[in-house]
Amino acid sequence: MNVPPHIPALRGGRAYESLEKAGVVDCRDGRVIATVSQVNAGIVRKDLARIGESRAALKKFTVAQLLEICARAGAEFLNGSLPLGDGRQSPRDYIEALSATSGLPHVMVRRNMAKIHQALTQMGAILKGLTRGLDLAVLDAGAAGRLSFYPATTALGLVMPSNSPAVNSLWLPAIPLKIPVIIKPGRDEPWTPYRLIQAFIAAGCPAEAFGFYPTGHEGAAEILRGCGRALIFGDQTTTAAYANNPAIQIHGPGYSKILVGDDQIERWPEFIDLMASAVCDNGGRSCINASAIVVPKYAAEIADALSRKLGPVVPLPATDENARLAAFANPKMAEFIDGAIEEGLKIPGAIDVTARFRNGPRKALLGGATYLRPSIILCDSFAQPLANREFLCPYASVVTAPQSAMLELIGPSLAVTAITRDPGFIGALLESPRIERLNIGPLSTMTVSWDQPHEGNMFEFLYKRRAVEFAQ
Repeated sequence: MNVPPHIPALRGGRAYESLEKAGVVDCRDGRVIATVSQVNAGIVRKDLARIGESRAALKKFTVAQLLEICARAGAEFLNGSLPLGDGRQSPRDYIEALSATSGLPHVMVRRNMAKIHQALTQMGAILKGLTRGLDLAVLDAGAAGRLSFYPATTALGLVMPSNSPAVNSLWLPAIPLKIPVIIKPGRDEPWTPYRLIQAFIAAGCPAEAFGFYPTGHEGAAEILRGCGRALIFGDQTTTAAYANNPAIQIHGPGYSKILVGDDQIERWPEFIDLMASAVCDNGGRSCINASAIVVPKYAAEIADALSRKLGPVVPLPATDENARLAAFANPKMAEFIDGAIEEGLKIPGAIDVTARFRNGPRKALLGGATYLRPSIILCDSFAQPLANREFLCPYASVVTAPQSAMLELIGPSLAVTAITRDPGFIGALLESPRIERLNIGPLSTMTVSWDQPHEGNMFEFLYKRRAVEFAQ
């Protein structure tokens, strides 16, 4: 009988096995894939009191040396057999374990691995973009002439989600910027942050730079409170308490959108493939998946074309290379989403166009796992509640709105693709404070440049510039 591996907490990079452990289970059959040591808020608080030692360990390296470590860590993460508890984890083991507990099919796990690998191997270009070309040697010396930057924190706290492994790319720049990371992993996804930590250590990074603390709500709050800078992922219920705290960067729902201008709407059939991929890529789990498509006309025709393409999509086995849907680690979440969509459809002004092409219910079962098939909802205006919703599955509304009113109606949006060449519309888009990341032209909302983060700038979050004068 195979004993599930044990994943320890990491306190200053050192493995710690606690008496309390939680099982990470296969979303398909409930089998325990691993046990994970759990720590309490007191341990987190005690370790953060010594975080200066972790910062000192990173300061022994130059930024250039840490960039070399990042590149080696990328290779280790993608190809290495790395420590996992008392054993080792191959890339195949990682893919199978993450797929089992998160519901992502193998093909999506590999794509996310490739994104993380690219972020690590291109870290020099990423930091160049984040710092706008700053000579990073200034961080080694503390000052270069009258130019000086100082760290705004001695550690970056992270309360991570379970929905998509590539979100771990957001914290990677902290290491070459010499800021230790304190990570609370997602309940169903300890695999990626733990593997990344082991990849960094194998590449020569000091183990003291990492804390890995599987913990509950109290421990997570201690990480957010005790670290001078922190990132939290979650829905509005989870993140609302931190909305006005500038030391905590919130990564919640994206409400990302595609807008089609008056000048391009007659060409709408050319953009259907782009729209479909923006809605469905990565199983619809990303905050930059399009959750609304806003057009001045032809909404019904566009909704029909998208539904013909996405409505027939069905769950496939996790090992199938053509799999486009991800299972839910928690089937109750699928039930909640399915119910929320059905409740919204009871309100006049919305039609589930995909229902004509699904040949079955939205919620589907395969191999013991629960899935939600794509939903394209035609809404007659933004007054309809489903017009500006986001769910953890392939979902998008198609809404009619005049171009002149689009920016007023769409609300805060993480990523917006605006398909237009109209200089006036482009000017209004560029000035809009409601758009975090803007793609102009036929680019998917999923298009990301690593040196232009779609949510926050890690360098500006972790460092502050100071005035400095040296006597002559």
